[in-house]
Amino acid sequence: MKVPTPIRRVVVLIVGGTVLLAGLVMLVTPGPGLVVILVGLATLASEFPWARKLLTRVREEAGTRGRQAGGWWRRLRNRDSGRS
Repeated sequence: MKVPTPIRRVVVLIVGGTVLLAGLVMLVTPGPGLVVILVGLATLASEFPWARKLLTRVREEAGTRGRQAGGWWRRLRNRDSGRS
């Protein structure tokens, strides 16, 4: 098992934190904010357990919301096709 050096942790913190902040800014400005936030979290998760835990929770929640949206979309499509 390779033990991360303090310099590596600092570099990952700076890069991951910057990408995460850029994603947060993109939530209110044009850009793929959610994707950039996930990339920032994934970068931070390579070195920090708290980020790994948060990324896991975000992925699980995104999966749940995606399944809900898929069900909503199928119901909407079926309802509209019945009107023809």
